[in-house]
Amino acid sequence: MFEKPVPRSTLQSALSMAELIFHSTAHDIRKTHRSALFSLLNNLLRVAVMMSVFYLMFLLFGLRNTAIRGDFLLFMLSGVFLYRTHVQTVSAVMGASSAFSAMRQHRPINTLVALASSALSALYIQVLCLFIILVGYHLIHGPFEIYQPLGAFGCILVAWGFGIAVGVAFAALKPWAPTFANILSQFYRRANMIASGKMFVVNTLPTKMRDIFDWNPLFHTIDQTRGHVFINYVPHFTSLRYAIWVSVVIFCLAMIGEFYTRRHVSASWKAR
Repeated sequence: MFEKPVPRSTLQSALSMAELIFHSTAHDIRKTHRSALFSLLNNLLRVAVMMSVFYLMFLLFGLRNTAIRGDFLLFMLSGVFLYRTHVQTVSAVMGASSAFSAMRQHRPINTLVALASSALSALYIQVLCLFIILVGYHLIHGPFEIYQPLGAFGCILVAWGFGIAVGVAFAALKPWAPTFANILSQFYRRANMIASGKMFVVNTLPTKMRDIFDWNPLFHTIDQTRGHVFINYVPHFTSLRYAIWVSVVIFCLAMIGEFYTRRHVSASWKAR
């Protein structure tokens, strides 16, 4: 309260901000469980369940032959994992950047720190989970090949960035209409179970069905990821540039909304 502010250089401020983001990220990772290991195991279990359901659907409906020629686990993982990365980032950013969060009441914590820490914690858990799955698959099944691993990881970052943009948009809306924002976010996550296109090969879809999902940047990102994962698949109808630009536009508009909300938010709103 009576602390005298000390002038700091730009480098000192940047290092202080980085340290604050690091500790806040560690706090977010351990928020659900006291140990980060339990958070990782919980995420691994959810991915395993989703991939099992995905696999059973392909077997029951005889759709396995419609998948891309190559490793079927990589085909499933390229869809399920990007979907999980996106929706987990949306949930994390939406919750952590709330103006009523307990951590936001501390003076060093600001909007940038809250957004960065929640987004990084979600990315950390998802990437670590992916690494464990791929290492385990290599040890159990044998060697596998990813055509362009750096390009595939870049698509993961695009799905993550799109999740940040959507999460900030929901966070800006939440103080004004908490119930509506929660329902809308749940509907968005459920709708992306299908709209993300993780169960489809875009090149084989008829034009009418492709037009239904073409608005979704995650649909484009997943299809482009498969172009980097499989050497014999070239996406013809999707664009990673579209996903990036939509993410940037949504993020900019969402930050404007978040800034406006932060200027007008009142503690009494929490009682509603």
